[in-house]
Amino acid sequence: MSLYKKSFLKLLDFTPQEIEKMLELASTLKAYKKKGIAHKLCEGKSVALVFEKTSTRTRCAFEVACNDLGMHPVYLDPKSSQMGKKESIADTARVLGRMFDGIEYRGFGQTIVEELADKSGVPVWNGLTDEFHPTQILADFLTIQEHFGTLKGKKLVYMGDARYNMGNSLMVGCAKMGMHFVACTNKKYFPNSELIAQCEEVACATGAKLEFVEDVEKATKNADVIYTDVWVSMGEDASVWQERIADLTPYRVTEAVMKNAGEQCRFMHCLPAFHDLNTEVGKEIYEKFGIDCMEVTDGVFESKQSIVFDEAENRLHTIKAVMAITLCDEEKIASLKK
Repeated sequence: MSLYKKSFLKLLDFTPQEIEKMLELASTLKAYKKKGIAHKLCEGKSVALVFEKTSTRTRCAFEVACNDLGMHPVYLDPKSSQMGKKESIADTARVLGRMFDGIEYRGFGQTIVEELADKSGVPVWNGLTDEFHPTQILADFLTIQEHFGTLKGKKLVYMGDARYNMGNSLMVGCAKMGMHFVACTNKKYFPNSELIAQCEEVACATGAKLEFVEDVEKATKNADVIYTDVWVSMGEDASVWQERIADLTPYRVTEAVMKNAGEQCRFMHCLPAFHDLNTEVGKEIYEKFGIDCMEVTDGVFESKQSIVFDEAENRLHTIKAVMAITLCDEEKIASLKK
């Protein structure tokens, strides 16, 4: 199960045992961090952080993780790289692969991160593409384990637009780990049928259960986790807001939804969240459509059932685990636990 020198592009590429191994390492590294124990497993290495889409959590998590592991990160925003503009992705990959020990990519199509991995010759980590967001799912699963003790059999309900990276990746992750995944939304926002078929095949081997339900009360009953995300993804045109608000308001996570699920249920969100009017976008939407929240109410977001900031912190620990396990050989990883 060695993941040394392997890229981390999507969870479909990994076995349940390999995912468990990454989560176990993340838990160990988190404990080291909390105790102030140095764990510079990758000292002397350098990594490129290629961001075609900006981020708070992903950038901070990668940079702090690099520092903790003893590495030097170089941040490349859209203005700092000619990738895809004056230089092809393949050529950029071959240049970066000669200079860096690993490459993180956050941007658009999955084909881009796949080509970087194919051409660079070093581990490449997917910080988000339009189709998948695997580092977020590891953080989510570590958080669920911490609160429930296990992943197996836990019911996770995703509410909202399930067609893109978060809906896709949660469905894949739940299928891999033997969980009960429910996409609760208008049927035109269900994941694509090809990916559903792949996940159903995985579920047959792991005992996972996949459901696609439009009825909120039925979908959320006895849920362990209710998960949502913004209704308009980064890079989409603002003109889609009106349609999304009309289609997805019935799938907003409210106090009534959480009550229907039960006291055991926890609320999760990958952030940022539009739960109040304290953002420019929130204020604009209020002025145009007269709503003071979107995918989740402020009451739910700020409730005791909300574990969104545990989840956000765990981006650091799981990203650190992914980099360490792909940049270090088995002997070095094993030495950490001695």
